[in-house]
Amino acid sequence: MKIRPIFIIILSLGILGGCRQKDNAKEEQVEDTNAKTALQGVWIDSDTQEVNFRAKGDTIYYPDSISQPAYFKIVGDTIIIGENRQKYAIVKHSDNIFWFKNSNDDIVKLQKSDDPEDMRLFSTQKPKVLTYTEVVKRDTVVNFDNQRYHCYVAINPTRYKVHRSAYNEDGVEVDNIYYDNIVHISVYKGAECLYSRDMRKEIFNGKVPKHFLSQSILSNVEFNKVDSKGFHFDTTVCIPDGASCYMFDVTIGFGGKAVIRLIEY
Repeated sequence: MKIRPIFIIILSLGILGGCRQKDNAKEEQVEDTNAKTALQGVWIDSDTQEVNFRAKGDTIYYPDSISQPAYFKIVGDTIIIGENRQKYAIVKHSDNIFWFKNSNDDIVKLQKSDDPEDMRLFSTQKPKVLTYTEVVKRDTVVNFDNQRYHCYVAINPTRYKVHRSAYNEDGVEVDNIYYDNIVHISVYKGAECLYSRDMRKEIFNGKVPKHFLSQSILSNVEFNKVDSKGFHFDTTVCIPDGASCYMFDVTIGFGGKAVIRLIEY
């Protein structure tokens, strides 16, 4: 079968066009190293004179004790920050001035600090990983149907890190890290153990949106009541330092089976 010349020309142009698009995409991703060099140092708010961040190498450091350092790069008129690659449009940038638009499309106006005291805000220590809940132990004795039961709850902080993305006062996304909890629940009828398990937040997979669960911790478990269905424990899964929580009723049946029911969000 003969291939017509016109088809060959169109095919060649298509290949060349595709190559050019790829080359353009590569060019768009080339980092502006001069702009990164100009950003090195401590930057303060032009109006309040409060320290905003320090740029050192390819990392941005924040003056508070919990915001994690974030990788950054400058491509064209955009600064890209953090693992989520949040992009912020640069409005004005020189050796001593840096203006950009935050997540609310407001212009954040910064100037480079020349005060040595501002550098002292940046400790050489790593930012803190917060323990959201201290160790808590609760013992509850209840009577039901002429029987005596003992319910035991222990909330134990772990070293399992939970990364929570939030926006700081300047509308820039930062990452904070918290330790999750493991909660142990035991139910005894006299000396007989009806139930004894460690509870982790993963048991709520499918009951809590995946994105929410990844940034949340198992924050609290507390005995509520006993009835014919079993022993009811109010259980909350929350995003640290936020108002968002899921509350569940975890019911431990007399046969030792746990049933989870969403109460409210």
